[in-house]
Amino acid sequence: MEDMINLILQFGDLNKQQIDFLLSKVKMLELKKDDYLSEAGKVPRYVAFVLEGVFRFCYYNNKGEEITNYFVDEGNFVVDNEKFESQIVASEYVQAVTNCKVLVFNKKDWDDISNTIVGWDMTKANMVKKCLMLAMERRGSLVSEDATTRYLSFIEAFPNLTNRIPLSYVASYLGITQQSLSRIRKNIR
Repeated sequence: MEDMINLILQFGDLNKQQIDFLLSKVKMLELKKDDYLSEAGKVPRYVAFVLEGVFRFCYYNNKGEEITNYFVDEGNFVVDNEKFESQIVASEYVQAVTNCKVLVFNKKDWDDISNTIVGWDMTKANMVKKCLMLAMERRGSLVSEDATTRYLSFIEAFPNLTNRIPLSYVASYLGITQQSLSRIRKNIR
């Protein structure tokens, strides 16, 4: 819980009473590998802080192919934020790639925090802004670079993930086949 509070404090000030209130609203949740934190076609139920494990955002394209859009690992919040805040049906899945332990806030408790802690909405906005900028930076290279450079950028952006997640997910994220990824990995060793 300390890691979550330390992350939040990077984006806004909270006193001891506010931190205690925030912690009173959080619950521990464990997900097994391949479980969903959020599913396409359903309203997202939680904002989660990842204590252990890796999640991926994914969807199916019009050909029925599974596309991995993003990864989130320890020390970060994971949520389909726009859909969660608006309480509308998600179009993506948020899936546990490994067994995961998370701290979760449901919508009611998340709203209670906003209605109780002065300045929380600005803190939240700053966290979302930082996450979006980071995601755009990481995804930006996938458009303009060749496959080898994209893989090297992936390793730089997600240094702790290469040995923890299936290569098929990495290949999907990079927009290449698994065979191409295997060739690239072999050539850069």
